[in-house]
Amino acid sequence: MIIVRRNLWVVLILLVASLFAAAIWGSPIYYRLIYLWILLISTSYVWTLLSLRGVGVTRQARTFRQQVGQIFEERFEVTNNNRFPRLWVVVRDESSLPGTAGSRVLTWIGGHQERTYLSYTWLTRRGLFNLGPTVLESGDLFGLFSTRVAVQTQASLLVTPFLVELQRFTSPPGYLPGGRALHRRTLEVTPYAAGVREYTPGDSLNRIHWPTTARRDRLMVKDFEQDPQADVWIFIDAQKAVQAALPEEQKEFKGDRLWLWRHRPDEVTLPPTTFDYAVSIAASIGLYFIQLGRAVGMASAGQVYTVLPAERGERQLSKMFDTLAFLQGQGDLPLFGLTSSQVNHLPRGSTVILITPSSHPGVLLAADDLSQRNMHPIVILINAETFGGVDGASDTALSLAERGIPVIRVSNGADLKAALESSTGSPNITPEWRTQNEGKP
Repeated sequence: MIIVRRNLWVVLILLVASLFAAAIWGSPIYYRLIYLWILLISTSYVWTLLSLRGVGVTRQARTFRQQVGQIFEERFEVTNNNRFPRLWVVVRDESSLPGTAGSRVLTWIGGHQERTYLSYTWLTRRGLFNLGPTVLESGDLFGLFSTRVAVQTQASLLVTPFLVELQRFTSPPGYLPGGRALHRRTLEVTPYAAGVREYTPGDSLNRIHWPTTARRDRLMVKDFEQDPQADVWIFIDAQKAVQAALPEEQKEFKGDRLWLWRHRPDEVTLPPTTFDYAVSIAASIGLYFIQLGRAVGMASAGQVYTVLPAERGERQLSKMFDTLAFLQGQGDLPLFGLTSSQVNHLPRGSTVILITPSSHPGVLLAADDLSQRNMHPIVILINAETFGGVDGASDTALSLAERGIPVIRVSNGADLKAALESSTGSPNITPEWRTQNEGKP
């Protein structure tokens, strides 16, 4: 596509002026100027038309899955497959990745040569981002015309939530049967073998119990029960009405190696939104319990109703991160409605972690309902007031503390690792804070 630049209008004005002068005075010099302007326009147009002929760009990355706070490194390669050199080529990275630093201006690319460079992007937003299109732009030497070619790519980058590695976390004891077994069969291989049964198509060969198979003269496989240690469930309040956010400050970041070496962003600042904090908290807690070998489930009602059944292992952790990368706080279902829809499917004694910025009485109802059903709720209360939202977190935290429910409060700008590790099982209430809130409902 040929684009007309401002300099062309200057040349056209000079051409028209030369035509008028030649018609009035008839001097040969004006005719020569006419030929000069026409030649200049024609040459520039042909030059621009051919400037990107045979020029291509490719972009490569070592990985297409990273987390918020990391540096995404990408390699751009511009190739001139023509025998004529290119004076200048502008590479514009028009991908949806925030803060992308892949745009460059390259000069003098010789015939059948290539130029490569690296770009570094500080990842500050979770989600799926297309790495493209990449636009090449060039033109003539006099700046009369320019041309653009968009190179589409199919690659995309998945940015998972920011997480912290916890060393400890408030965890009520799991439901231990105390004299009677919980007979819950599972397809997973656990240390708790419950017996044997006949082989059915689809059973793994490593589950075959060979001594019993030899005695009965038919294939028999081991049957397993779940670990009596209770499941961990994470409920994320994604109701749009309770979320709060502050304007985000633009982070200074230059995508070159020298700046990266001198100012590497070691400390990550989350976007000042309650839901981004909730997502990062959920990811960090999920990582903590998965590493302990616990079965972790997750539920939320954002733009879609999402439930991940409780499972163990790296596969479950990957599913949680992928789900949280896309989750948005745009739902209509309140937290109490979310827990009510799933509470009948939770095993008795499960640890249920409620992450919410809401100070609505429904949070208390949800915690009470879980406690009455022999669950162990933990409430992580995000202080919406520090995000520009409504006040009320103090009253909610006090009411939960009086019920004996552990509460962890997180404010805007707080150190997530310190905040989540601070509680030791008792509600995080100071005597001064309790005195200030005496008499409040």
